[in-house]
Amino acid sequence: MFSFLKNHPFAVEAFFESSLVFTYAIPKEQIQPLIPECLELDTLHDKWAFIAVAMVQTKALRPRGFPEMFGNNFFLIGYRVFVRYTNKAGKRLKGLYILKSETDKKKMEFFGNMFTHYNYTTTDIHQKNEHDIKEIYSNRSGFKIHIETSESEHVALPAGSPFMDWKEARRFAGPLPFTFTYNATTREVLIIEGVREDWKPMPVKVIDCHFSFIQSLKLKDVTLANAFVIHNIPYYWRKGKIEQWK
Repeated sequence: MFSFLKNHPFAVEAFFESSLVFTYAIPKEQIQPLIPECLELDTLHDKWAFIAVAMVQTKALRPRGFPEMFGNNFFLIGYRVFVRYTNKAGKRLKGLYILKSETDKKKMEFFGNMFTHYNYTTTDIHQKNEHDIKEIYSNRSGFKIHIETSESEHVALPAGSPFMDWKEARRFAGPLPFTFTYNATTREVLIIEGVREDWKPMPVKVIDCHFSFIQSLKLKDVTLANAFVIHNIPYYWRKGKIEQWK
């Protein structure tokens, strides 16, 4: 009865204290089955498609226009595919398709699943900082990352990355202007636009990283392509828009 509530019925805002993104390159043929028919993969050299894991510390997440005191702080993790969508006006939109979302609080899982289609689950998320090394891990979800906290434009790309340089890699650093959801029964596309300012991602040196969810997809030739971090960014999502696909 209230399924319409999941279509992002109002604008939402938050402050990103940090956003850490790991992007994996995978041969496009393996990613194609993961996205709905209305979307196409955003690829590199028509060969590589990309799945990104975004780990975001949010502050004062709330309906847009509400005072900060009504907001909540959450750690969010999103597993997303880089895609494109051609809208009814013929414009090709660059964005993301959500495979799975995680958070550190049940409250975010409840309201996230009430007002979005992002499939939130709650998990344990632990963070440690020691000797210029940052660790983030979850026992329940089976992920662990270690990165150097010093940030520099001179960090080398991960070994085996398909990108020529960091400039090319930034195309797949996220976040992107749009997020898409598709209802195959009604053939409706939900389009959510994100708005941010001063988005300047910095390369991160990855010591090691492992995500059980990525492993569970049973993909082959998965390569860490880039890793970026950004700090202290105001961000908001506009109210969702629905259009009929074909």
